[in-house]
Amino acid sequence: MTAVRVYRDDGPLSRALGRTAGGRLPPLPFTVLAAAATGVLLAVGPQPGTRIGPEPAVFAPLVVLLLAGPASDHPHTGRLDWLVPPILRGIEYGYLAVLGDARAVPVPLVYVLLTVLALHHYDAAYRTRQGRRPPRWVRLAGLGWEGRMLFTAFAGLLAPLPFAYAALAAYLGVLSGGESAATWARHGRAGGVMVDLTKKLSEGVGDGPHGEREKRA
Repeated sequence: MTAVRVYRDDGPLSRALGRTAGGRLPPLPFTVLAAAATGVLLAVGPQPGTRIGPEPAVFAPLVVLLLAGPASDHPHTGRLDWLVPPILRGIEYGYLAVLGDARAVPVPLVYVLLTVLALHHYDAAYRTRQGRRPPRWVRLAGLGWEGRMLFTAFAGLLAPLPFAYAALAAYLGVLSGGESAATWARHGRAGGVMVDLTKKLSEGVGDGPHGEREKRA
């Protein structure tokens, strides 16, 4: 899997559609089309201050999934295919921000969710550049961009949307934050240099001009 495909952060649904298409669909045109469709659906709904319902914005995640998902198995080796992940981030972040604003989700809660997502994506990108890609189970458990969008869209049908935002932020924070901290701690112990400070300090008494004076004393 190429780094660009890792940066996409596809979930199980998008990956399944990608395998069905067999990697034959070019990713960039369909992702741009998905972004345009999301913008249109958000522009016509939801209406501010109303409960989420059968409005066009509810179906935006499904439309994006059907457009961008089938291209997820493409190797993304085209000259401009590196644009696909940031466009998907813009779709996801923009959808969550606009939907939260329209559904009266507290601004701090929207900010927390977007911050958790940004840290999740930054960690995945940094680890990939270091040759330590997140394990497959973490990528699947993270639901992917499509799973998170679908969750927030349809969870509002069963409960107030702030609860969905809070639950998603807490879940991703524990999953990504805990696994990331454990991974870096494990690699730090494996690849770091162990220093015996007590020994170093005792040896340091004889080092340098001050140490020489202490030795002579």
